[in-house]
Amino acid sequence: MPLITDPFTLEFVQRALVGGCLVAVLCGVVGTWVVARGMAFLGEALGHGMLPGVALATLLGVPVLLGAGLSAAAMSLGIGALQRRGRLSYDTSIGMLFVAMLAAGVIVISHSGSFATDATAILFGDILAISAEDLVLLAWATGIGLVVAAAAHRSLVTLAIDARVAAVLGLRPRIAQAVLVGLVTLAVVASYQAVGSLLVVGLLIAPAVAAGHWTRRLPSAMTLACVFGIAAVELGLLLSWHAGTAAGASIALTAVLLAAASWAAHATRVRTRITEKAAV
Repeated sequence: MPLITDPFTLEFVQRALVGGCLVAVLCGVVGTWVVARGMAFLGEALGHGMLPGVALATLLGVPVLLGAGLSAAAMSLGIGALQRRGRLSYDTSIGMLFVAMLAAGVIVISHSGSFATDATAILFGDILAISAEDLVLLAWATGIGLVVAAAAHRSLVTLAIDARVAAVLGLRPRIAQAVLVGLVTLAVVASYQAVGSLLVVGLLIAPAVAAGHWTRRLPSAMTLACVFGIAAVELGLLLSWHAGTAAGASIALTAVLLAAASWAAHATRVRTRITEKAAV
């Protein structure tokens, strides 16, 4: 009798599972900071900002992660430059570059005569195509992200509370902000192959939102976000296999549904406690 978990006996699905779990851990940690700092728009914009770099890398035959990384890094630097020299607000700077990078990516794609399949992978991911070499890169990216997040934890906590307090304590809030933007960039680029540029914000934000309903302590929220993210990867892959749906989209949707279920469970728990107290 076939089991629902039978797909995980296949080697390429196992690679997809391991790669997705690595991405989920990185996104769980970084996404917690993103939610705490209200930077969801940055994650979305960087997801789209990768598009021209990935498109050019595909056309030139170079590693797509290299193109994605360079494109996302250029956008991050551009946001900072517009803030300092253009004297634009943070969200305005992101919005300007978001449109410019997305338009540039579409232009590159539109000038290619046979780019439909590659464009689909760019926009929605191809987690089932993850190779052993990709797993090594993802492991390095996750390891680096965790080390940097741990080293900058104190500065990031103070920055989340008040940037002026961070400055008084000598924690250099501008550097802490740059580190956080760098972590978001790393997480977005690492997540690209799993869920694509359009859906990356789902895996970055939804598990952190789901975790936030149950704890306010950052380390606990990060751990729980990783658990929700890993669950989204596992359930999303199973949904994709048995329902014949796109793997990346299935994972992103599952992450959002888990966040919704987490909210509903927490709301029910709160109402139950209120009812019990009223009865007493």
